Amino acid sequence: MEVTARAPGKIILAGEHAVVHGCAAVASSIDLYTSVSLRLRSALFNFIVFALSIEDEDTIKLLLNDIGLDFSWSIRRIKEVLSHLGSPFSLTPTPCSPETVTSLAALVEEQRFPESKIGLASGVYAFLWLYTSILGFKPATVVVSSELPLGAGLGSSAAYCVAVSAALLALSAPVELDKSQKGWFTLKAEAELVNKWAFEGEKIIHGRPSGVDNSVSTFGNVIKFKSGVMTRIDSNMPLRMLITNTKVGRDTKALVANVSARKSRHPGVMCSVLNAIEAISDEWCTIIQSNAVDDLCLSANEEKLGELMEMNQGLLFSIGVSHASIETILQTTMKYKLASKLTGAGGGGCVLTLLPTHVSGAVIDKLVEELESFGFQCFTAGIGGKGAQISFDHSS
Repeated sequence: MEVTARAPGKIILAGEHAVVHGCAAVASSIDLYTSVSLRLRSALFNFIVFALSIEDEDTIKLLLNDIGLDFSWSIRRIKEVLSHLGSPFSLTPTPCSPETVTSLAALVEEQRFPESKIGLASGVYAFLWLYTSILGFKPATVVVSSELPLGAGLGSSAAYCVAVSAALLALSAPVELDKSQKGWFTLKAEAELVNKWAFEGEKIIHGRPSGVDNSVSTFGNVIKFKSGVMTRIDSNMPLRMLITNTKVGRDTKALVANVSARKSRHPGVMCSVLNAIEAISDEWCTIIQSNAVDDLCLSANEEKLGELMEMNQGLLFSIGVSHASIETILQTTMKYKLASKLTGAGGGGCVLTLLPTHVSGAVIDKLVEELESFGFQCFTAGIGGKGAQISFDHSS
């Protein structure tokens, strides 16, 4: 049996940094996906191996196509190290203990993980923990591919954890899905379970994630979050964004700390700035939930969103989280009369540019060409689409 799961990335539409100080922020899924294909070794294959006395050690294989890494662990070795995880599957995940993380690290270190990519090792820990916790010690091959750049603030690790969890749960005994369905189908009642497991995977990777990224990736559409409370927003606007990756790494913790330090030095002013950012988040939600009765109304709403993005960016600049690369993108898109803002922590990362319905493909192509001439990476993405999806391979 083979199943493929895919999960979308995410962007912050409004409210970054203000959310750390108790204000609202708005996040959305994007139609750029991480896909995970899982093929369990069939009972027939196992019977043939046994009948013919073929020496074939059972393994769990993980192929990370986009970064050129592949791993293979014998079931025997995994049982030795993670014997406590092979117990019957529980619908409610138990958080991974520090002792288990140490055991996972030992399994990964045995694979001679490349030093240049050691920052990705925690993602492999998360895979091993999710796999053995959900499917136990069944031999299989798992292939991961992604349209999302790593470490750019687009929720790549959350999409990975959601897609891995969805694929594993789809073939677990307690989860009953209609495997005769053809094509992609969106998870319904199972989505909550996927989200819980993905969140535990995110905790292995990040320590103390907010849960926003995996929730957006699991459920799709738009989520408003404030002080730990998440509210799903049903967007009625078909939006497209140009996402430009500066390829500049950023230190999120340092950026957040600098904003907090600025707030301590200028409490009154900073409170006004953060409240203004929250007002922008609230207005975003109001606009995208409204029904545009005609193209004229849609264009008016797009113009309002563009103005909100420009104001949001100005406020983010004022609290010190912009960057020279971000300003280059802003100046470039301004020449095309398009609104842009940073998304996420700032200090590099990605920039969003709203693409109104009236903008032609030729104009977008010209803009992308100019941005890429600076060495940036560009993606065009739909906003607020579907969350995690499953597809079964009926040719197996």
